[in-house]
Amino acid sequence: MLGFRQHMPWSSAAPAEPLCDKAAAVVAARRGMERPLTAVAEAFEELARGMEADGGELRLAPFGDTCALVSVLFSSLGMAFKFAEIEYVTKVNDLIGAGKSYGTLNDILDKDLENDSVKKQGSHSRNLRRVRLGLGLIKVLFEQFLATEGSLYDAATTAYGQVCAPFHSWAIRKAVGAGMYTLPSREQLIVRLNETDCSVQKEMRRYIDASSPIIEYIDNLFLSRNINLDW
Repeated sequence: MLGFRQHMPWSSAAPAEPLCDKAAAVVAARRGMERPLTAVAEAFEELARGMEADGGELRLAPFGDTCALVSVLFSSLGMAFKFAEIEYVTKVNDLIGAGKSYGTLNDILDKDLENDSVKKQGSHSRNLRRVRLGLGLIKVLFEQFLATEGSLYDAATTAYGQVCAPFHSWAIRKAVGAGMYTLPSREQLIVRLNETDCSVQKEMRRYIDASSPIIEYIDNLFLSRNINLDW
C-alpha cells in the first residue's frame, strides 16, 4: 500500500528477502486477519528490547519495519485520519529505503546535519520527525481513549489538537475537524481491531508503554543536537 516494500503485511506478494522470526510472526498475524493492535504492540516491544540490547542505539531498518505496521491503526480510524495515514506511509517508506544505507537513526541525523538539510523537505531527518509525530498521535489517542468513557471523536480531536494541529495550516485543521465526524464509534473501532472491550485496553496500554521510550529517544536525538521540536 502506497509504496511500502513487498514484505509489509498488507501486501499479497511474496517477501523479497528473508524475514526475522518476529517480523514473520507479525506479517502472519496481519495476513490472517488476526488482532492488528496486538501485532503492533508486540512489534514495538521487540523494537524496544532491541534498542536496549544495542546499548540504547536504535537501528534504522527494524525501526522502519516496525513503524510501517502502525499504518493498519490509521486505517482502522477510517477517512478521518486518511490524511495522516498517507503522509505517515510516505515518510516511513523513505526511512525504510534509507535503512539500506544507514545503520542507525543517529547516522541519518548526523549526515543531514553535515549537509545542513535536517529541516529540508524530503530529508530523512524531516521524515523521521513526521513519523515520530505519527507514533505520538496514535499514542495520545489511545491514552485519551482509555482515560475517558467518551466518544472516539473526543479522543481523536484531543490527540490531533495536541500532536499535529500546531504544525498544520488553518485550512488543514478545518478539513481535519470536518473529517472527525466520520470516525467510527468506540464499539466499531474495537470490532475493527478484533478486540473486546477488555482486551483493547490491555493492548492499547502495551502500545503506549512500548512506544513511549522510542518516542522519547527520537525527541532526544534532536534535542541533543540543539534542534528544537517545534516544526
